Amino acid sequence: MESPEALALPKTHYLNADYGIKSWLLTTDHKRIAILYLISITVFFGIGALFAGVIRLELLTPPGDLVSDDTYNKLFTMHGIVMIFLFLIPSIPAVFGNFLVPMMIGARDLAFPKINLLSWYVYVLGGAFTLWAIATGGVDTGWTFYTPFSTVASNTNVLTAAIGVFIAGFSSILTGLNFIVTIHRMRAPGMTWMRMPLFLWSIYATALINVLGTPVLAITLVLVAVERAFHLGIFNPAYGGDPLLFQHLFWFYSHPAVYIMILPSMGVVSELVAAFTRHSVFGYKMVAFSSLAIAVLGFFVWGHHMFVAGISMYSAMIFSVLSFLVAIPSAIKVFNWTATLYKGSISLTAPMLYAFGFIGLFTIGGLTGLFLATLGIDVHVHDTYFVVAHFHYIMVGGALMGYLGAIHYWWPKITGRLYPEIWAKLAALTVFLGFNLTFFPQFILGYLGMPRRYHAYPPEFQALNVLSTAGASVLGIGYLMPLVYLLLSLKYGRVAGPNPWGATGLEWQTTSPPPTFNFDETPIVTGPAYDYEKQEAQLG
Repeated sequence: MESPEALALPKTHYLNADYGIKSWLLTTDHKRIAILYLISITVFFGIGALFAGVIRLELLTPPGDLVSDDTYNKLFTMHGIVMIFLFLIPSIPAVFGNFLVPMMIGARDLAFPKINLLSWYVYVLGGAFTLWAIATGGVDTGWTFYTPFSTVASNTNVLTAAIGVFIAGFSSILTGLNFIVTIHRMRAPGMTWMRMPLFLWSIYATALINVLGTPVLAITLVLVAVERAFHLGIFNPAYGGDPLLFQHLFWFYSHPAVYIMILPSMGVVSELVAAFTRHSVFGYKMVAFSSLAIAVLGFFVWGHHMFVAGISMYSAMIFSVLSFLVAIPSAIKVFNWTATLYKGSISLTAPMLYAFGFIGLFTIGGLTGLFLATLGIDVHVHDTYFVVAHFHYIMVGGALMGYLGAIHYWWPKITGRLYPEIWAKLAALTVFLGFNLTFFPQFILGYLGMPRRYHAYPPEFQALNVLSTAGASVLGIGYLMPLVYLLLSLKYGRVAGPNPWGATGLEWQTTSPPPTFNFDETPIVTGPAYDYEKQEAQLG
């Protein structure tokens, strides 16, 4: 006997479809594909987090007494490869981009539904190669695959892991292409560029980076494989190659990849700030165009990873200036969000707490990035834990906070169920406190000179490492809590209704969960993306 709440759910949506697993594996419904990505990405996040936990346990004491130095090299390498290429890069675009882009523009699906399904299979295939590399001995080159170590010196599964990353990259290319065509060609009547939600602007900018930048990484990994297999002189100086060439090619993609990871979270925060301040985002056009500016400028700053690698002083000075410039559009977003908060009526919901966490942690990460863009300081802290802390404040404090904010904001739309708000707020606070306890001590460790990638260290660094490991334990609890209460909400959560947040946007004008083709009739857009003032006036 079904409960009255269960009976209240619409019967035509994709979750209630009376089909088996085959219908999921062959689906072309963008919403189901998004859920397939969500499950896959969550599995890879758990694997990457497990490696991180062992790393922090090793660093609890000064001597390398938990794992050997070779094993430690494999741990931080596999943690980086899994987290960056199989979680952070695809997370928001593959899950929430897939789920929301068609609904936000009033379309029935993405432009190429079969290619969308193909992109998931390509992603899983790339992940399978990476897992095989891990299971059969691991990789010890670092996630950057630096040469000539990756082409000559390492006897680990470099080729298998590189093939996995190579294949997964094509998933990003296919997904980005799909988003670009969909946003250009399938917007509902009245959905002009200046009426699009800011989340779409961020996804569009991310898709441009994916399509333009990922092929560079792909060909770079092919060259590594060719040199490793056939001993051609591309990167190895023993064969007449140039190892700096690898760094130029790798970072030409991998620094824009930072914005692949962070831009979608910026789009999420724009949606959260607007929804929970009941106010249109201050300076909408500036925030929208700043996403494109980040995408463009991101391709011109790769050299700041190479300040101590032997590039000329003149090149280093130019890359330093450009690295300062790319901070400007990011600062525009933070200032405009702050102005929106100042003018708004703030609701401290769980998604909004994640938005606050993102703004605070991303700001710290961005400001410390300016230290690394400064030539003199970068020489001092390069390859220390200062860089580790900065990177994680951007990627974990920024990208992952945005991802968790997105899950909590759109979970009622995806599942039709509400989660327990008090537990969600407690999880958000736990993640924020655990994160700062984990990574802020690493800024101090790096400034004092502790190098990264070492599994043994001088005893005077132990107190800060103990704090960092304790913080990682708290952070792990904070990540497990949403997994538990969100899964329980599928059975026990209250029915959400079409618009539990009272938000604007086309995705909130259909049922929760949405029907197969999103809308019974093609919507017509007549106003701006965040017309909360008009909504409040009508309610008043």
